Amino acid sequence: MEPTNNPDFQHGYTSGVEGVNRETYEGYLSSQINTDWLSERIQEKRTDLSNTERQLTEATDANRTAYADLQNHALQVERLDKQVKQKEAGRQALEADRDNLRERRTKAAPDYSLLAGILFLVAGISFLAGDLIISHEIVAYALNIRNTNEAWAFAVGLAMVSILLKPAYDRLIEKPYQENPEQNGRRYERFKIALAVFSVLTLAVLGWFRYEAYRTDQLKSAINKSVRQLQLNTDPTAATQVLSPSTLSKIEKQLSESSELNLALVNSPWALLSFVLSGILFALAGAVCLGIALPVLAAFWFRWLQADIKLWKLRRRIKRLDKEIAPLDAQLAEQRIRQNVLQHNLELLPNLNELKEQRQNITSELNDLLAELKFAQTDSRISNFNDGYGQGEATRSNLSDEEQKQLQKEMLLLHNSNRPRSMESRPNATSSEKPTNGKPQGLRPYQTIRKFLSDEL
Repeated sequence: MEPTNNPDFQHGYTSGVEGVNRETYEGYLSSQINTDWLSERIQEKRTDLSNTERQLTEATDANRTAYADLQNHALQVERLDKQVKQKEAGRQALEADRDNLRERRTKAAPDYSLLAGILFLVAGISFLAGDLIISHEIVAYALNIRNTNEAWAFAVGLAMVSILLKPAYDRLIEKPYQENPEQNGRRYERFKIALAVFSVLTLAVLGWFRYEAYRTDQLKSAINKSVRQLQLNTDPTAATQVLSPSTLSKIEKQLSESSELNLALVNSPWALLSFVLSGILFALAGAVCLGIALPVLAAFWFRWLQADIKLWKLRRRIKRLDKEIAPLDAQLAEQRIRQNVLQHNLELLPNLNELKEQRQNITSELNDLLAELKFAQTDSRISNFNDGYGQGEATRSNLSDEEQKQLQKEMLLLHNSNRPRSMESRPNATSSEKPTNGKPQGLRPYQTIRKFLSDEL
């Protein structure tokens, strides 16, 4: 395209010929270019605003849908997590009971074996039986209680003194020693030594009494043999075996010696000590043996028949809870994975606040551009008006008075033709002056004036 055919060049050429100020049209061109540029930017901003509005709408709908899906899975996760926590709490409670029971079972381990406990129990029962027999003999004969039931009842009551002594032995001797062996060890040792010494003394007294009884029995046997010998020494040829007075005297003497031996044995202080010490020893020994045996048996009873059975039940309940927790854990893990995926998808969506801020920024920029466009259009129209005014002033200065009058007449006709009226009300209008939307078709006012002047010239 040749530069001479450019409208700006032609307008500049005409303005130069007519001597119009060049700065006016330069301002118009600058304002017009700025207006076009602002119009393009405004269109771009409006397009951006429309896209942002669309993105905001789509993002809002997507966020609403994703959040609804996320809430559904979050509700499932919360429900499953609550169930799992309840099961876990129950399982932890069972495990705590199991651990406490195991600890109690460990602490309940006796110092003696089960066999030793059984032996001590047998010994304690034997001591009770022996004490019962001694008590029955004392009650039946010494106290002269002839009723059998009453005698045995009193004897059992005396034998139960061992049971009465057992708590005293447990609480005063055995239990303090088991709780704190270092602090109560000396008292425990003194009691054991005293009991051992008392047992040895009692055994010694019983041994001496047994020796006395044995010696008395041997003397009585000798006397009985002597009496039988005297009876055999009678005359076998006699019709009736009648003992002689001397023989009867000897026999009576031997029998009196036997009675004296029995009486001496009964009245012996060793017999008294034997009965007294054996009763005391049997009661103490029975209490000690039962004090050792019963805790051992109770410990094994607790360990084997209580703790182990309860531990077995706890293990079964824990296994049952594990079977119930396993599928819940799997479902919870699946729901959490799905929740994390939805949460990740939600985070990948455009941020609504950022889109709203972007829309606000675009709206603000668009308002600024519109304000600038207003000023640019104002400058453009003012520059265009000044340019037309300058060209008209330059044209008027070259016209004669007659031409100026003719021009005024044409301008008046042109002004009247710009009024909004129908074509029938203008009988003088030519085909070239038919208005189009209230203006001459194809030419602007200043172009019409120029055409008129060029035709006159």
